[in-house]
Amino acid sequence: MTATYIFETADDIQIVWREIGTGRPLILIHGYFSQAETNWIKYGHAAKLADAGYRVIMPDLRAHGLSGKPHDAALYPKDILADDQFALLDHLGITDYDLGGYSLGGRTVARMLARGAKPGRAIISGMGLDGLTKTGNRSGHFKYVLDNLGQHERGSPAFMAEAFLKTTGGDPLALRHILDTFVDTDEAQLRAFDLPVAVICGVEDQENGYAADLAKLLPRGKLFEVPGNHMSAVVKPELGDAMITAMTQVAW
Repeated sequence: MTATYIFETADDIQIVWREIGTGRPLILIHGYFSQAETNWIKYGHAAKLADAGYRVIMPDLRAHGLSGKPHDAALYPKDILADDQFALLDHLGITDYDLGGYSLGGRTVARMLARGAKPGRAIISGMGLDGLTKTGNRSGHFKYVLDNLGQHERGSPAFMAEAFLKTTGGDPLALRHILDTFVDTDEAQLRAFDLPVAVICGVEDQENGYAADLAKLLPRGKLFEVPGNHMSAVVKPELGDAMITAMTQVAW
């Protein structure tokens, strides 16, 4: 059964996180416009990982889900999402853990690693090389989405992004501020990630560049392909299965 908890950051923002399972802590960070419930709980991935022996800890990012959604731009400095996850680890007193994320969550994992996080293993999912090294591409796309709500051509990528926003009930103003927090992680930083990193991505997903290029660049990166595109891979059981394989197989 999933439990819900809250803590406050140093700048007085409430961060909500969910937990399921006992055992080795695994922090899982969801994607943009999403939340822990949608990314990890709804389709059974968290339950699978809990059954595999993990204490799965799933924060709702600032401006997402049940967490605080301030409208003050000053509360969205560069790298604040990574800062919030470091604060959560400190709050929980966790020093020995694994770390994973999907899409924006994967980008946040990369920022944490670049800034000195020391998990045993990491998962960067729904993410390719360009999505980490050229974050302006995706922030520009989503600024266009949010600045033109209700005007997108039916079936277009912007229309589909807006449709997903509606399903999660996101706050457009708070979410737009998130886009100005992005920081690139350059190739030299990625080459310094000296731990096993599973790059898990849908075979039809190139929204953030090519996952294979990212896995090749990382010293101990390994590519795990799953069915689907950027949106549909999340709903498929193969995503959770790949995460379990990446977390439990002998280190590469």
